[in-house]
Parts: sequence; structure tokens; C-alpha cells
Amino acid sequence: MKARKYLNNRDILKEIHKSKNSYCSFVNEDDNHYDLVLPNISKVNIRTVAQAKRNRADRLARAAYEAESEVNPKCKLAEFTLDWKKINKLDVVFRIMTYDHIPLEPGRKKNPKTTSDHHVVCNFPPFQHYKFNDNDELVCVGKSHWVGGMENGYFSCDHGKMTNTLARMFMKLVERYGTRSNWRGYTYNDEMQSSALLQLSQIGLKFDESKSQNPFAYYTAIITNSFTRVLNLEKRGQNIRDDILEQNGLNPSYTRQFSNADRKTS
Repeated sequence: MKARKYLNNRDILKEIHKSKNSYCSFVNEDDNHYDLVLPNISKVNIRTVAQAKRNRADRLARAAYEAESEVNPKCKLAEFTLDWKKINKLDVVFRIMTYDHIPLEPGRKKNPKTTSDHHVVCNFPPFQHYKFNDNDELVCVGKSHWVGGMENGYFSCDHGKMTNTLARMFMKLVERYGTRSNWRGYTYNDEMQSSALLQLSQIGLKFDESKSQNPFAYYTAIITNSFTRVLNLEKRGQNIRDDILEQNGLNPSYTRQFSNADRKTS
């Protein structure tokens, strides 16, 4: 990641992909790159296969461009354009969002409403990768939260880890957000940032690529909620302290004094 530029969705998505892959198992190394995300395997048809080929052609072209730009900064992306029609159908990978390989956990929720409520809690939405074989059949070539082979492996939710680069991205996001004009004046700004980092470390990988390609907005919303939560807790504590001071005939905080003065003048 170049120091001269700030974070962008492409770099964040790349690190999310690497982090999630550490919790997955694949038949081949190339099978970890998906070309299209679908809600279930029945959605694989002529139209989605064509879209997956287009996505794969774009991904390969950009990868070649980025590799060449390291040695030749003047090269252009158009020079590496691939014809999606020449992409082999056997090469495309579909990411299917499914809980089929996640163990059931009856009683985890009293009133389960969604499919996830019936299964073990996962640190991100589970999925499986599928490819066509020589017999034009879809076969599973990868599973999330999995260790070992597709048939003889086992479920695991704690053998992977978040990449160091993604962790640094979280730190940079929180630090930059904490310097905004509406937050930087608070004396407990450090506590706000710590709370936001804790929240990101817990649910940062829950970002679902099947619903959005904008992780920057997703993480910004998490940080905003964390900052607001700490602010509300501090305000509640301050109001309690001011009430106790006033009950004992002492001067409350300047914020309470200014608020009382505004009420009297109005």
C-alpha cells in the first residue's frame, strides 16, 4: 500500500479477501479467487456464467496491469484487456453463500428467525466455492471455516487471522475519523478510538461482498456508532455527577452551568 494515497475500497477488499481465506480450505490455490457471488447454487445459469467470465477477464486484466505498472508506470489498463468470451467455463469460480457445512446449534436463540440463528456463530458469512468439471457438473472446490479436504475435513472458526495490513487500515481509519472537527475536541477521544478499534476487530470481517462492494462506508458506520456510544455514556455519567454536585450545593460542570444560564435567559 503506497504511503502517498489514502485508503480505497479496492485495497480494503483485497485485505478482507486475504483475511477470510486464512479461515478457508481450497482444493487448489487458484480456487480462492471467486468471480461471482450468488445466494445459492440454483442461480448458476447461462447468464451468471457469462457474468462470471466478464468478472474474471476484468480481474485478470487488472492484475496484469498492476504487476506491469510496478516496472512501467506509463502503461495503461486498456493494454491488458481480455476478451471474456475466450475465458474457459471450467476456470470460473462461483462463491455460494450457504450454511450447509456449518454445524447446527439448537437452542442458541429462543426464537430463531434466520438460517444463521440455527447454526454455530461465525465471524463472517460462510460460503463455498464451486467450479465446473469436465462433465459439466458443479463441484465444491472450497469452504469457509474449514480445515482439510472437502469430504474429509472439519469445521473450524478460529484457525485463521486478520492480516496485519487490514489491522493497520483499521487503525488509520479510526485515527483519521478521530481528527474530524466534531470529535477531536472531546477529552475522551482516545477512549472513542479504542472502542472503535475493538468493535472493528470483532466484526470487521462480517462485511458481506455479496451485498456491497463498499467496505469503506461499512467501516465508517461502525466507527461512527462506536464514537457515538462512548459520547452518550460519557454524557450520562456527566449528568449523574452534575446532579450529585447540585444536590450538595456545589457548582456543576461548565456545560451544566451554561445550559442552566441559557434556560434562564430564554
